[in-house]
Amino acid sequence: MRKVELRMKEKEKYDVIKELVDHNGNKNRACKKLGLSRRQVDRLIIIYKEKGKSGFVHGNRSRKPVSTIDKSISESIILLYKNKYYDFNFNHFKDFLEEKENIKVSYKYIYNILTKEGILSPKARKKTKRAFAKQKLLQEKKINLTMSEEQISEIVNHEVALEDSHPRLEKPKYFGEIIEQDGSIHLWFGENKSCLHLAIDKATSTIVGAWFDYQETLNGYYHVLYQILTNYGIPYKFFTDNRTVFNYMSLNPDKRTSEKDVLTQYGYACKQLGIALETSSVSQAKGLIERTNGTFQGRLIQELRLNNITTIDEANKYLTEIFIPNFNKKFALDYQKFPSVFEESPSEDVINYTLAVLATRKIDNGNAIKFNKEYYQPYLDNELKCFMPKTECLVIKAFNGDLLVTIDEKVYELRKLQRNMSISKEFDEAIQVKVNKKYIPPMTHSWKLASFKKQMKRAHTNHVYA
Repeated sequence: MRKVELRMKEKEKYDVIKELVDHNGNKNRACKKLGLSRRQVDRLIIIYKEKGKSGFVHGNRSRKPVSTIDKSISESIILLYKNKYYDFNFNHFKDFLEEKENIKVSYKYIYNILTKEGILSPKARKKTKRAFAKQKLLQEKKINLTMSEEQISEIVNHEVALEDSHPRLEKPKYFGEIIEQDGSIHLWFGENKSCLHLAIDKATSTIVGAWFDYQETLNGYYHVLYQILTNYGIPYKFFTDNRTVFNYMSLNPDKRTSEKDVLTQYGYACKQLGIALETSSVSQAKGLIERTNGTFQGRLIQELRLNNITTIDEANKYLTEIFIPNFNKKFALDYQKFPSVFEESPSEDVINYTLAVLATRKIDNGNAIKFNKEYYQPYLDNELKCFMPKTECLVIKAFNGDLLVTIDEKVYELRKLQRNMSISKEFDEAIQVKVNKKYIPPMTHSWKLASFKKQMKRAHTNHVYA
């Protein structure tokens, strides 16, 4: 028989009614004790006789109120604030939740769930910060209520000061142990702004990769990674900014597309190479790359102007061939004098197919795959291969632009389906068109559709990207 547990008021009612029924007591006395009318007492007597103790359990016990907000919404709000709106005050955050995310909740609800998660508004007053710090210290048992107010105040103020500070840290021991990366959007050359993607080794302050692109993009970071892999090898860890390029976090699964899921793409490449990937939204946590961006803005812009460089191709050539070697010679330590944790550089083919953009697709009724607004068909040994409609596949766009597809554990070449035939069999003379056989690498574990989907799921649920 299930044990019935009553709360204090329920137990009081039960004890009085039980005593009344078992010993034929006075109903008026019971009414006085419980503060109820005679009619209500009669109703409780009937409940006791029919249901016993369980009848006194309130009917709404363990039942969620109609106005209860789904737990998934509160999780979404926390996720959005941590990864997208992390520096917004709570009122501003509430406005953007309604306008951009279509989530309508009260300010009090936002305040409660974020403070419970350990997040304070950037506009929080000193009094609120101290109260928050005091509660945290009580939970951690660093202070207790037996201490005097002066002792508690001294410890609380001390802890708050530490939270707001950014103490110096020792640099890593090994070359390649931690490489900081960041993108700096600035008017570097010409009339339009562009983004400088930069990577610097934390131990030696050596610039190991740099590339210009029009925006902070996966392509820019792939070019930086290509330079690192070809010139130095495989590093141990990347420490990067917590921006969209590294942390694409669309909460609506219907709006997610695998090729736009940049952090998963970049993290997946790092995973295949065995590189750890860590992100942070705190600029002071990666002070070296932030200061280096400032140094570049004070030197590179002027040099590009002096050399009349106005295009992105010219800028990248000057950056990689002239500016970076001179910069490292002047400001960096000699990395050859440091012990290194770089692993041997992979082959050119491995790099080409590792720095790839992967996208899940399905074969349509015309045995074609739509990718980047164009239609492609799978070929093997210059022969068209046909598959059932809605067959799932994984499109692979290599670093050099080659397109491949994996279907049923096999790699195929993708050929663009032209709108019109280039040669007419009826009206053009017979022309022997030689089709060069494209190199198709062997199937590897990293290109399996199931493996990529599993990594995407881990990235969005556990925030494990590499």
